[in-house]
Amino acid sequence: MRVISAAEEAALLSFARTLTLGDVHSAEDLVQEALLRAWRHADRLISTQGLARPWLFTVVRRLAIDSFRARRARPVELFLSDLDVDVVPDAGGRTLTAYVLERAMADLTPHHREVLVHRYYLDRSVEDTAAELKLPIGTVKSRTSHALRALRRVLMSQGIHARQ
Repeated sequence: MRVISAAEEAALLSFARTLTLGDVHSAEDLVQEALLRAWRHADRLISTQGLARPWLFTVVRRLAIDSFRARRARPVELFLSDLDVDVVPDAGGRTLTAYVLERAMADLTPHHREVLVHRYYLDRSVEDTAAELKLPIGTVKSRTSHALRALRRVLMSQGIHARQ
């Protein structure tokens, strides 16, 4: 028992391709899902003359809208092959970054420099840094925050801005 003809199915696929901006695979998925739903509701579609075609087009349109909303709601999936970057880290870039940071750190106060070295260079926790420097945890947190702001100001004064 066939609900729609092959010509109507081709028209439905063409409609789905326009909704997916030419993505044939997504269009086929939409049509397949619509036909599956038509099969589930075949008794209603067959019993009412002329209902199948508009019903299927409406289902495809709604599925396309749902798919678009789902893609917008979740983060974009990236694969290394999609990125235009080298997989091997650039040693020259790391050297330049280290040089720029060294110059910027030299402009900080000794207290700020000390807390940043412990927290980020030596990769110590707030608790370990507090114990090593014999400071309260709150002071380490506060000093780290102030030191990062000061470092950002120094870098910006040198014309270096954060990537967006």
